[in-house]
Amino acid sequence: MTGDWRAQFDADVTFLNGGSLQARGFRLDLPGPDGTDQDLAQRFIRNLGLVMVETVRISNRSTLQEPHKGLPAADPGGAGGGDGRLVELNHLIRNGMITYPGLPGPEVSAHLTREASHAVYAPGCEFHIGRINMVANTGTYLDTPFHRYGDGADLAGVPLASLAHLRGLVVRVAGSAQRAIPREAFLPFDLAGRAVLVHTGWDRHWGTGQYGTGHPFLTADAASWLVGQGAALVGIDSLNIDDTGDGARPVHSALLAAGIPVVEHLTGLDQLPVQGFRFHAAPPRVEGMGTFPVRAFAIIPGGNL
Repeated sequence: MTGDWRAQFDADVTFLNGGSLQARGFRLDLPGPDGTDQDLAQRFIRNLGLVMVETVRISNRSTLQEPHKGLPAADPGGAGGGDGRLVELNHLIRNGMITYPGLPGPEVSAHLTREASHAVYAPGCEFHIGRINMVANTGTYLDTPFHRYGDGADLAGVPLASLAHLRGLVVRVAGSAQRAIPREAFLPFDLAGRAVLVHTGWDRHWGTGQYGTGHPFLTADAASWLVGQGAALVGIDSLNIDDTGDGARPVHSALLAAGIPVVEHLTGLDQLPVQGFRFHAAPPRVEGMGTFPVRAFAIIPGGNL
């Protein structure tokens, strides 16, 4: 029995979408006799598979030495290669559309029209050469470290391995009564090496005035947790991953300082499973730019492309 430890405790849990859970005298296997209440809360959430957790309060804790009943197994890995179903996770870019209040919409036009090309090419041969004038924060776009930090990696400097064929994970908080998405929402999951996509459901307001106000966002504590757990990329289907009520931007600051790219204005996350898919969001390699639109998509294994 030496080395087998269990905690006995009470837990009071509140959820982002309302409701609560109480556990009294709950017993849980531990890897050792030490550890904080925060560590215990994380293990409790994962053991029960709780999602949309807002807070966990641990009380009346004691440590017992008795045989383990079985530590929870690790999360399964993401999808491998092979055929699968493609899922679009990006917004359509069109002339004049507004992505972010205060930023101009794109101007889509022709540099060379089909009619004008008749004077350039042989009879019966025509081409269209398009032109687009836009700010980089248009549609569904990627933020690189250079977006926040002058010495950070730009679009040309972020490795392709950080943007494509990533094991995906969806954290669902759609229907939450709270705008702020806390650290606790991410505790049930193994985040290491994952593209962590936060499904808030806010994309339902895309193209309306409501999209630009009152959007869901991550807390600074959640960002610190994502960094500490080794997330590869973080995405959200909302106006901004930060609270835009002030100019602080702690989530951008923490993630991009750690070299973790951010994808904002995702859509269609309701079409994905929680895990078991691959995520892609690679922009063009442009030197000296920190953001750019991406055609974000996922591949779900099973079935033919």
